[in-house]
Amino acid sequence: MKYKLICLDMDGTLLNSNKEVTPKTKEAIKEAREAGAHVAICTGRPFVSAYQYAALLGIEAPIISANGAFIKDAKSKAVIYKEILGKKRCKLILDVLLKYEIIPNFHTPEAIFTGGYNKHYMAYDKFNKTADDDKKISIVICEDWDRLFNEYENNIVKCIAIDDDIDKVRKAKKELLELEELEVVSSYINNFEIMKSGVSKGSGAKKMAEFLGLSADEVICVGDNENDLSMIKYAGLGVCMENGEETVKKQADYITSSNDEDGIAEVINKFILSK
Repeated sequence: MKYKLICLDMDGTLLNSNKEVTPKTKEAIKEAREAGAHVAICTGRPFVSAYQYAALLGIEAPIISANGAFIKDAKSKAVIYKEILGKKRCKLILDVLLKYEIIPNFHTPEAIFTGGYNKHYMAYDKFNKTADDDKKISIVICEDWDRLFNEYENNIVKCIAIDDDIDKVRKAKKELLELEELEVVSSYINNFEIMKSGVSKGSGAKKMAEFLGLSADEVICVGDNENDLSMIKYAGLGVCMENGEETVKKQADYITSSNDEDGIAEVINKFILSK
């Protein structure tokens, strides 16, 4: 077997437009695991959210969450890698977001601290309604950021900003990109996500491969958006979904069917299960 690890983005990739994993994709993942391949989720979501889907699919490989900032083995509970933003960076991010009147959403592996009711809050509030009790995400509206940054300094791994004013989002993102100590990427046109410089899905996939004793040539990474580009470029086989961004497609080695047409099953059947 040439490829021994496949890292899968979630939204727009593993999940279809209804935020579901189709039966065909579930079966392909099951067969890949039975054939000896490692299947890993690599997502911008908090760990507990990714854990819900990993458990549903029987995925036992460590989970790469927060765009590579937090990697944990759900089975043994061992934290393999963690890179925090730190209090200073959190304050820099907060200042820029408040300047542009964008609601901040700071993530720990288990919780979201938000500046108010927004689309991010709504999405995870909806997620919690169907999630298992041990995989629900704590959502807290923060009223004192200084206190929060002091209390959770060693646990905040990411911040995400979402706003329907696209011009405002672009301006804030541009300003944050000028800060060398931050990694800033988008997973959709109306958002951007911020981690410590050097943290990305690509760095997460690399750490996962090293943990498993594999080289990049033995890895497939599949995604659809800007925040997936680093892992697509890292992998021996970088795959973009048909529904993905054109800039990502141009740098992928292979373009698979869309997330509504079992694109993940196509990749697994073609590159892992084929004789």
